[in-house]
Amino acid sequence: MTGNIALDGRVWLNYRRTQAGLSALTQSSVIDIAAQGHSDYQRINNVISHEQVAGKQGFTGVTLADRLAAANYVLVRPAAYGEVISAANSSSGQYMAEELITAVYHRFVIFEPAFREIGTGAATATNGRSYFTANFGASNGYATTLARGQVAVWPFDAQTAVPRNFFSDTESPDPVPDRNEVGYPISVHANINAPVTVQTFTVRPRGGADLPTRLLSNANDSHTGKSSAAIVPLSPLAANTTYDVTFAGTVDGSAISRNWSFTTAR
Repeated sequence: MTGNIALDGRVWLNYRRTQAGLSALTQSSVIDIAAQGHSDYQRINNVISHEQVAGKQGFTGVTLADRLAAANYVLVRPAAYGEVISAANSSSGQYMAEELITAVYHRFVIFEPAFREIGTGAATATNGRSYFTANFGASNGYATTLARGQVAVWPFDAQTAVPRNFFSDTESPDPVPDRNEVGYPISVHANINAPVTVQTFTVRPRGGADLPTRLLSNANDSHTGKSSAAIVPLSPLAANTTYDVTFAGTVDGSAISRNWSFTTAR
Protein backbone atom coordinates (compact mmCIF):
# COMPACT_ATOMS: atom_id res chain seq x y z
CA MET A 1 0.00 0.00 0.00
CA THR A 2 1.20 3.51 -0.86
CA GLY A 3 -0.49 5.67 1.77
CA ASN A 4 -2.61 7.33 -0.95
CA ILE A 5 -6.19 6.64 0.16
CA ALA A 6 -7.77 6.95 -3.29
CA LEU A 7 -5.18 4.76 -4.99
CA ASP A 8 -4.99 2.12 -2.27
CA GLY A 9 -8.77 1.96 -2.00
CA ARG A 10 -9.12 1.39 -5.74
CA VAL A 11 -6.42 -1.29 -5.77
CA TRP A 12 -8.05 -3.10 -2.84
CA LEU A 13 -11.53 -3.03 -4.36
CA ASN A 14 -10.14 -4.51 -7.57
CA TYR A 15 -8.20 -7.14 -5.61
CA ARG A 16 -11.34 -8.24 -3.81
CA ARG A 17 -13.36 -8.27 -7.05
CA THR A 18 -10.88 -10.62 -8.68
CA GLN A 19 -10.97 -12.89 -5.62
CA ALA A 20 -14.73 -13.11 -6.12
CA GLY A 21 -14.22 -14.12 -9.75
CA LEU A 22 -15.17 -10.73 -11.18
CA SER A 23 -13.19 -8.56 -13.56
CA ALA A 24 -10.83 -5.88 -12.30
CA LEU A 25 -12.09 -2.43 -13.24
CA THR A 26 -10.18 -0.02 -15.45
CA GLN A 27 -9.26 3.26 -13.83
CA SER A 28 -11.05 6.18 -15.45
CA SER A 29 -9.42 9.58 -14.99
CA VAL A 30 -12.79 11.15 -15.85
CA ILE A 31 -14.65 9.23 -13.14
CA ASP A 32 -11.76 10.10 -10.80
CA ILE A 33 -12.76 13.75 -11.21
CA ALA A 34 -16.33 13.06 -10.08
CA ALA A 35 -15.19 10.94 -7.13
CA GLN A 36 -12.57 13.43 -5.97
CA GLY A 37 -15.04 16.28 -6.22
CA HIS A 38 -17.52 14.46 -4.03
CA SER A 39 -14.90 13.62 -1.39
CA ASP A 40 -13.85 17.28 -1.36
CA TYR A 41 -17.49 18.38 -1.00
CA GLN A 42 -18.04 16.08 1.98
CA ARG A 43 -14.84 17.24 3.67
CA ILE A 44 -15.60 20.91 3.16
CA ASN A 45 -19.17 20.61 4.43
CA ASN A 46 -18.54 17.93 7.08
CA VAL A 47 -21.28 15.66 5.71
CA ILE A 48 -21.65 12.04 4.61
CA SER A 49 -24.16 11.88 1.78
CA HIS A 50 -24.60 10.67 -1.78
CA GLU A 51 -26.33 13.96 -2.63
CA GLN A 52 -24.95 17.48 -2.70
CA VAL A 53 -26.80 20.74 -2.12
CA ALA A 54 -26.56 23.40 -4.81
CA GLY A 55 -24.93 26.58 -3.56
CA LYS A 56 -22.76 24.92 -0.94
CA GLN A 57 -18.99 25.20 -1.24
CA GLY A 58 -17.47 22.49 -3.41
CA PHE A 59 -20.76 21.68 -5.18
CA THR A 60 -20.29 19.57 -8.33
CA GLY A 61 -23.77 18.09 -8.84
CA VAL A 62 -26.75 16.97 -6.80
CA THR A 63 -26.68 13.29 -7.81
CA LEU A 64 -23.98 10.91 -8.97
CA ALA A 65 -25.40 11.13 -12.50
CA ASP A 66 -25.05 14.92 -12.34
CA ARG A 67 -21.47 14.68 -11.10
CA LEU A 68 -20.49 12.18 -13.79
CA ALA A 69 -21.99 14.44 -16.44
CA ALA A 70 -20.15 17.45 -15.02
CA ALA A 71 -16.90 15.47 -15.29
CA ASN A 72 -17.77 14.66 -18.95
CA TYR A 73 -18.36 10.95 -18.39
CA VAL A 74 -20.89 10.15 -21.10
CA LEU A 75 -23.38 7.37 -20.38
CA VAL A 76 -24.46 5.60 -23.57
CA ARG A 77 -27.06 2.86 -23.13
CA PRO A 78 -26.81 0.14 -22.06
CA ALA A 79 -25.14 1.83 -19.12
CA ALA A 80 -24.78 1.44 -15.36
CA TYR A 81 -23.25 3.53 -12.61
CA GLY A 82 -22.94 3.40 -8.83
CA GLU A 83 -21.22 4.96 -5.85
CA VAL A 84 -19.97 3.95 -2.42
CA ILE A 85 -18.68 6.39 0.20
CA SER A 86 -16.92 6.02 3.52
CA ALA A 87 -15.82 8.39 6.26
CA ALA A 88 -13.43 7.26 8.97
CA ASN A 89 -10.64 8.45 11.22
CA SER A 90 -8.17 6.51 9.13
CA SER A 91 -5.55 7.21 6.49
CA SER A 92 -5.73 3.69 5.03
CA GLY A 93 -7.50 3.24 1.72
CA GLN A 94 -7.32 -0.52 2.19
CA TYR A 95 -9.13 -0.28 5.53
CA MET A 96 -11.85 2.00 4.16
CA ALA A 97 -12.39 -0.18 1.09
CA GLU A 98 -12.61 -3.34 3.21
CA GLU A 99 -15.15 -1.72 5.53
CA LEU A 100 -17.29 -0.92 2.49
CA ILE A 101 -17.15 -4.55 1.35
CA THR A 102 -18.26 -5.67 4.82
CA ALA A 103 -21.27 -3.34 4.61
CA VAL A 104 -23.57 -5.54 2.56
CA TYR A 105 -25.58 -2.92 0.64
CA HIS A 106 -22.31 -1.27 -0.39
CA ARG A 107 -20.95 -4.70 -1.34
CA PHE A 108 -23.84 -5.14 -3.77
CA VAL A 109 -22.54 -2.07 -5.64
CA ILE A 110 -18.83 -2.96 -5.45
CA PHE A 111 -19.41 -6.51 -6.72
CA GLU A 112 -21.76 -5.53 -9.56
CA PRO A 113 -20.48 -7.63 -12.50
CA ALA A 114 -21.68 -5.12 -15.12
CA PHE A 115 -19.20 -2.38 -14.25
CA ARG A 116 -16.18 -1.75 -16.46
CA GLU A 117 -14.55 1.35 -14.96
CA ILE A 118 -13.80 2.89 -11.59
CA GLY A 119 -12.78 6.28 -10.30
CA THR A 120 -11.80 7.10 -6.72
CA GLY A 121 -11.12 10.18 -4.66
CA ALA A 122 -10.25 11.00 -1.06
CA ALA A 123 -9.99 14.05 1.15
CA THR A 124 -8.84 14.37 4.75
CA ALA A 125 -10.01 17.09 7.14
CA THR A 126 -7.77 18.81 9.65
CA ASN A 127 -9.29 16.67 12.42
CA GLY A 128 -7.98 13.52 10.70
CA ARG A 129 -11.32 12.36 9.32
CA SER A 130 -10.98 11.00 5.78
CA TYR A 131 -13.66 10.80 3.11
CA PHE A 132 -13.29 8.08 0.45
CA THR A 133 -15.47 7.91 -2.66
CA ALA A 134 -15.54 5.17 -5.28
CA ASN A 135 -17.62 5.67 -8.41
CA PHE A 136 -18.30 2.88 -10.87
CA GLY A 137 -19.43 2.96 -14.48
CA ALA A 138 -20.23 1.05 -17.63
CA SER A 139 -21.16 2.85 -20.83
CA ASN A 140 -22.21 1.48 -24.20
CA GLY A 141 -22.31 -2.07 -22.88
CA TYR A 142 -21.80 -4.12 -19.75
CA ALA A 143 -18.86 -6.26 -18.72
CA THR A 144 -19.47 -9.97 -19.31
CA THR A 145 -17.64 -11.43 -16.33
CA LEU A 146 -20.13 -14.12 -15.37
CA ALA A 147 -21.56 -16.80 -17.60
CA ARG A 148 -25.34 -16.73 -17.98
CA GLY A 149 -27.08 -18.19 -14.95
CA GLN A 150 -24.01 -18.05 -12.70
CA VAL A 151 -23.24 -16.13 -9.50
CA ALA A 152 -20.20 -14.79 -7.72
CA VAL A 153 -20.15 -15.44 -3.96
CA TRP A 154 -18.66 -13.66 -0.96
CA PRO A 155 -16.87 -14.75 1.11
CA PHE A 156 -15.38 -16.77 -1.72
CA ASP A 157 -14.94 -20.53 -1.49
CA ALA A 158 -12.17 -21.54 0.94
CA GLN A 159 -11.54 -17.94 2.00
CA THR A 160 -9.71 -17.70 5.32
CA ALA A 161 -9.44 -14.98 7.98
CA VAL A 162 -13.00 -13.88 7.28
CA PRO A 163 -14.20 -11.23 9.78
CA ARG A 164 -16.51 -12.56 12.45
CA ASN A 165 -18.85 -9.62 12.79
CA PHE A 166 -20.40 -6.52 11.29
CA PHE A 167 -21.90 -3.51 13.08
CA SER A 168 -25.12 -3.11 11.17
CA ASP A 169 -25.95 0.32 12.60
CA THR A 170 -22.91 1.80 10.83
CA GLU A 171 -24.50 1.24 7.40
CA SER A 172 -27.25 3.40 5.94
CA PRO A 173 -29.75 2.01 5.26
CA ASP A 174 -29.40 -0.41 8.16
CA PRO A 175 -29.65 -4.02 6.89
CA VAL A 176 -30.56 -5.44 10.33
CA PRO A 177 -32.52 -2.66 12.03
CA ASP A 178 -33.31 -4.49 15.27
CA ARG A 179 -29.69 -5.07 16.36
CA ASN A 180 -26.18 -3.70 15.90
CA GLU A 181 -23.49 -6.39 16.16
CA VAL A 182 -24.26 -9.26 13.81
CA GLY A 183 -22.31 -11.85 11.85
CA TYR A 184 -20.37 -11.23 8.66
CA PRO A 185 -22.77 -10.98 5.68
CA ILE A 186 -22.72 -13.71 3.02
CA SER A 187 -23.81 -12.78 -0.48
CA VAL A 188 -24.40 -13.91 -4.07
CA HIS A 189 -24.11 -11.63 -7.10
CA ALA A 190 -25.46 -12.19 -10.63
CA ASN A 191 -25.30 -10.17 -13.84
CA ILE A 192 -27.22 -6.91 -13.75
CA ASN A 193 -30.18 -8.12 -15.82
CA ALA A 194 -30.36 -11.59 -14.22
CA PRO A 195 -32.97 -11.71 -11.43
CA VAL A 196 -32.04 -13.85 -8.43
CA THR A 197 -34.69 -15.78 -6.53
CA VAL A 198 -33.87 -17.57 -3.28
CA GLN A 199 -35.26 -20.96 -2.32
CA THR A 200 -32.61 -21.91 0.27
CA PHE A 201 -29.78 -19.81 1.70
CA THR A 202 -28.16 -21.13 4.87
CA VAL A 203 -24.90 -21.05 6.81
CA ARG A 204 -23.78 -23.43 9.55
CA PRO A 205 -20.59 -24.20 11.46
CA ARG A 206 -19.18 -27.44 10.05
CA GLY A 207 -20.99 -30.31 11.74
CA GLY A 208 -23.46 -27.94 13.39
CA ALA A 209 -26.95 -26.53 12.84
CA ASP A 210 -28.04 -23.73 10.53
CA LEU A 211 -27.60 -20.29 12.09
CA PRO A 212 -30.45 -17.80 12.47
CA THR A 213 -30.05 -15.21 9.73
CA ARG A 214 -31.79 -12.29 8.08
CA LEU A 215 -32.38 -12.82 4.36
CA LEU A 216 -31.90 -9.84 2.07
CA SER A 217 -33.45 -10.36 -1.36
CA ASN A 218 -35.49 -8.25 -3.71
CA ALA A 219 -38.55 -10.25 -2.71
CA ASN A 220 -38.40 -9.17 0.95
CA ASP A 221 -36.12 -6.12 1.09
CA SER A 222 -36.62 -2.93 -0.90
CA HIS A 223 -32.93 -1.99 -0.65
CA THR A 224 -31.69 -5.18 -2.34
CA GLY A 225 -31.58 -5.21 -6.12
CA LYS A 226 -33.01 -7.96 -8.31
CA SER A 227 -29.63 -9.48 -9.20
CA SER A 228 -28.19 -10.13 -5.72
CA ALA A 229 -29.08 -11.63 -2.36
CA ALA A 230 -27.48 -12.04 1.06
CA ILE A 231 -27.92 -13.54 4.48
CA VAL A 232 -26.71 -11.85 7.67
CA PRO A 233 -26.16 -14.09 10.71
CA LEU A 234 -27.95 -12.55 13.67
CA SER A 235 -24.98 -13.05 16.01
CA PRO A 236 -21.21 -12.76 15.50
CA LEU A 237 -19.53 -15.84 14.05
CA ALA A 238 -17.18 -17.97 16.13
CA ALA A 239 -13.44 -17.49 15.80
CA ASN A 240 -11.26 -19.83 13.73
CA THR A 241 -14.28 -21.83 12.58
CA THR A 242 -15.16 -23.27 9.19
CA TYR A 243 -18.67 -22.47 7.98
CA ASP A 244 -20.57 -24.22 5.21
CA VAL A 245 -22.95 -22.25 2.99
CA THR A 246 -25.78 -23.59 0.84
CA PHE A 247 -27.56 -21.50 -1.77
CA ALA A 248 -30.31 -22.74 -4.08
CA GLY A 249 -32.65 -20.74 -6.26
CA THR A 250 -32.82 -19.36 -9.76
CA VAL A 251 -30.76 -16.90 -11.77
CA ASP A 252 -32.47 -15.41 -14.80
CA GLY A 253 -35.01 -18.21 -14.58
CA SER A 254 -32.48 -21.06 -14.52
CA ALA A 255 -32.07 -23.27 -11.46
CA ILE A 256 -28.78 -22.91 -9.59
CA SER A 257 -27.27 -24.58 -6.54
CA ARG A 258 -24.00 -23.59 -4.87
CA ASN A 259 -22.24 -25.01 -1.84
CA TRP A 260 -19.07 -23.47 -0.46
CA SER A 261 -17.18 -22.85 2.76
CA PHE A 262 -15.05 -20.25 4.49
CA THR A 263 -13.09 -19.97 7.74
CA THR A 264 -13.21 -17.09 10.17
CA ALA A 265 -10.30 -15.18 11.64
CA ARG A 266 -8.79 -16.19 14.96
